[in-house]
Amino acid sequence: MKTRTVGFLCAVALLATLTVFAGNVTGTWKGSYPGRDGQTRESTFVLKAEGEKLTGTVAGGRGESEIKDGTIKGGDINFLVVRNFGGNDVTVKYKGKVVGDAIQFKVEAGERSYEMTAKRVSP
Repeated sequence: MKTRTVGFLCAVALLATLTVFAGNVTGTWKGSYPGRDGQTRESTFVLKAEGEKLTGTVAGGRGESEIKDGTIKGGDINFLVVRNFGGNDVTVKYKGKVVGDAIQFKVEAGERSYEMTAKRVSP
């Protein structure tokens, strides 16, 4: 009986931790990444987590885009942004991991990929 109780309490604690973790992503984040021309570019992420659903926007040098198909499971974040480059829509895929007050992203846009760390600006 004690083993079941301890197991149940551990499961409840884990679920509470994951819920807090997901809630911690809500807010504004900024990250920089290398542009094709060697210049450093900056993106601003405004994120809102509701359960496992992630919504918000990504803004940068090409304007602001809405997050699509956003999910957060534990500390893992995934979402898409559709950007227009020279009249062509390009889907940019973001996969990230929340680590404290930072999100470590791997970003894929067409054949180009890079890593970026976004830091929390405000809750």
